[in-house]
Amino acid sequence: MSHRSFVLTLSVAFACWWIGFAFGPYDRSAWLLENALSLIAVAVLAATYRRFPLSRISYLLIFLFLGLHTLGAHYTYSKVPYDAWWQSLFGATLNEQLGWERNHFDRFIHFAYGALLVYPVREVFLRIAGVRGFWGYFLPLDLTMSTSMLYELIEWAAALLFGGDLGAAYLGTQGDEWDAHQDMALASLGGMISVCAIALFNSRTSRDFAYEWVESLRVKIPDPPGE
Repeated sequence: MSHRSFVLTLSVAFACWWIGFAFGPYDRSAWLLENALSLIAVAVLAATYRRFPLSRISYLLIFLFLGLHTLGAHYTYSKVPYDAWWQSLFGATLNEQLGWERNHFDRFIHFAYGALLVYPVREVFLRIAGVRGFWGYFLPLDLTMSTSMLYELIEWAAALLFGGDLGAAYLGTQGDEWDAHQDMALASLGGMISVCAIALFNSRTSRDFAYEWVESLRVKIPDPPGE
């Protein structure tokens, strides 16, 4: 399958998935808010495809994340019935088996954000900024963590702006005062795991791995700027 056919297949699959979950969401207003950033992301990917196509792996990882996010948006995250699905398969709820007291689907999505999107972000850094070695791992992780923080600020601002049930549904804290901190921590953990996995793979397959790492930390311009 060609690269174009692969991306087209993912696009059609996501469109069908998104349209299917556009019908009868738990809260239409919250669904619109949740999907705003997703639609912007899809538009950016479509607009940049000709001049800057990503790798198949990157498109697949983005597809998986957006698919999970679409599912969460349909149920406003805190209402995703994963417990009912789990019980139908295994006879007991996942929350009962793990001792959880809240709906953790939103936690899973934040972890997935870091775990799935570090690779595409790293590809952009490698191909545009030309980073190598240490910076090819640190900067993608750093951007993933900072955008996770930025999203929490967007959630907070939206909750203040819209207020009421809509703001609460979008914020989705479920009464946890440390919700934003845990979300950011899980996104960071997911990103760290992916970065370590990528580094381990590259260390085993690339003969220049150690050289690039050392070279990336070497001082290139010894004199301070302007002196």
